[in-house]
Amino acid sequence: MMIRSQPDMTLEAEASTGAEALDLFRKLRPDIVLMDLRLPDMSGIEAVSAIRAQFPDARILILTTFEGDAEVGRALKAGASNYLLKTMPPQEILDSIRQAHAGKKRIPPAVATRLAEHLADETLTVREIEVLRHVAEGNRNRDIADLLFISEDTVKLHIRHIMEKLGANDRTQAVSIAVRRGIIHL
Repeated sequence: MMIRSQPDMTLEAEASTGAEALDLFRKLRPDIVLMDLRLPDMSGIEAVSAIRAQFPDARILILTTFEGDAEVGRALKAGASNYLLKTMPPQEILDSIRQAHAGKKRIPPAVATRLAEHLADETLTVREIEVLRHVAEGNRNRDIADLLFISEDTVKLHIRHIMEKLGANDRTQAVSIAVRRGIIHL
């Protein structure tokens, strides 16, 4: 509705899945894509990567409710040109769309601040994120070891590294921090 009310903008299509977004992009080649992070078939970040792999010049703006620094970083690495929050005033969103059309990038100040706060942090490895997901699901170290085909001591080592990297005092706090930052999703 917001876009339809603008004399200089036209809504060409709407997609409800990442696959549909990719298909519509191939057919219509829009100037700008607004992409949510949560889609039923894949993440918005995966959809951005898929579109940008075929169309490197595509201008894709993430429009979401998620402010976690890890998600912002992944979206930008995937090729999103802007990262907008649905809670932003409508005029700011419209201005950001126009700026993206002009080739400019934009990250809301609050999101940029959160991203900058963790820029120097040591990132979790793929395996540490995998272990943390299992912790978040309520699995014990022994269960995680069995699921990942590693020793229980290795699981304990991963958990210790996770807590150090996230500045957490225990497993529960590590999960909480990781969810808040967008490193994992429940």
